Amino acid sequence: MSKMLAEFIGTLTLVLFGCGSAVLAGADNVGQLGVSLAFGGAIIAMAYGIGPISGCHVNPAVSLAVFIAGRMNLRDMLSYWVAQFAGALAGAAILAAIVGSTAHLGQNGWGPGYLGEYSQQSALIFEIVMTALFVIVILGSTSEKASPGFAGLAIGVTLAVIHIVGIQVTGVSVNPARSFGPAILAGGQALSQLWLFFVAPVIGAVIGASLYRVRLLS
Repeated sequence: MSKMLAEFIGTLTLVLFGCGSAVLAGADNVGQLGVSLAFGGAIIAMAYGIGPISGCHVNPAVSLAVFIAGRMNLRDMLSYWVAQFAGALAGAAILAAIVGSTAHLGQNGWGPGYLGEYSQQSALIFEIVMTALFVIVILGSTSEKASPGFAGLAIGVTLAVIHIVGIQVTGVSVNPARSFGPAILAGGQALSQLWLFFVAPVIGAVIGASLYRVRLLS
């Protein structure tokens, strides 16, 4: 239960800090760089706060990658998923309560009217590639050969860089739970496009983790 609670709190924090920076601070105040740093900073903070308890996955795609790499069992992965999706929904609900609306909660998307108006194909490619790279960093920085104590920093910086590159493309997911919370409450287009932010991170996670599973990276 302590691991599930840690994953719940961690994912809640990621959504509240990351999406909250976009919604409450806004582009006019902190800009794309500020939002990127908020997502990365949230991961760094939680990595050292809950990492010793649960490993700080706070992302179903990461838990899937860890499972594929042989570092956790199926039962733990499924319990992590429950906690992560619940935490993301709770984080989005807290943000909605602060804002007083569910219209703008930092939901992901693509196409006409969404940020850079990139195509579905661009969104799919971006989310697959970036999730795969993110997973490679996570699995590498948490391996037995990695320098101890620096994983949280490496992972957080990577997530921030991914956001700097891709906010205009999809708002950046690389995390089905992060997309789930805001989309469920916002509804509409965000909900209709949610499938991509499940499918693409899963594909990316499988690609990244498979490199470790077959020992191409070890």
